Amino acid sequence: MIKRISNDIKKENYITRLLVYLLGLFIMTLGVSMSVKSNLGVSPVSSIPYTITCITGLEMGKATILFHIVLVFMQILILRKAFKIKNLLQVVVGVIFGYFTTFSNYLFSFLPTSNSIVVRLVMMIGSTILIAIGIFFYLPADIIPLAGEGAMKAISDKAHINFNKVKIGFDISMVTISLVACLVVLKTLGSVGIGTIIAAILVGSILGIITKFFGAKRDMLLQRNA
Repeated sequence: MIKRISNDIKKENYITRLLVYLLGLFIMTLGVSMSVKSNLGVSPVSSIPYTITCITGLEMGKATILFHIVLVFMQILILRKAFKIKNLLQVVVGVIFGYFTTFSNYLFSFLPTSNSIVVRLVMMIGSTILIAIGIFFYLPADIIPLAGEGAMKAISDKAHINFNKVKIGFDISMVTISLVACLVVLKTLGSVGIGTIIAAILVGSILGIITKFFGAKRDMLLQRNA
C-alpha cells in the first residue's frame, strides 16, 4: 500500500514537471516568433533555423526540426561510444519545439507588421522576456535538454571546457555562420541584427531577475510531492 502511494506521488510529480517543461518550450517559441515578427534579428539559438528559412524558403518549424537532428548527429560524432541512447529523445523534443514554432509563427501572423522602430524594439525586448521565461520553466523541469544544449554539453565534456564558455562560443559560432550565409546568398544581414545582440545580452540578465523573484515558487511546484 505504501509503495503504491509512493509510486502515485512520483507519477504526479513527473506529470507536473512534464507540463512545466512543455509550457517552457512553448513560451520560448513565442519569444522566437516575436523576434522574427520584429524583423530586427532573432536570438542566437534560432539564427541558423531562420537563416535556412530565409535562404531555402523551408518553413521555420521544419527548419528547426532539421537543425535539431543535425545537432544530435553532431553529439554522436563528438561523444562516439559515450553517447547515450536516451539522448536520441532530443530529436523528439526538436520535433515538438518545431511544431510549437510553426504554431507560434501562425499566431503572430495575425499581428500587423510595423515600420515603427519603437514598436519593433518593444517587440524585440518582449521576445527576450518570453525566451527568458521559457528557459525559467523549461530547464529546472529537468526532462530532456534541447539539442543545442546537448551539443554544448557534449563539447564541454569532451574538451573539458566550462559550459558557460562553450555556450558563448557556440552562440557566436551560430550567429557568425548565419551572418556569413545570409551575406553570401542573400546579400543582406538576414537573421542577424540588433535584436540578436539584444537577445544575447538581455536573456541571461532577465532570467536572473525572474529567478530571483519567482525561482523559489517554481521550485516548490516542481518539488511538490517529490
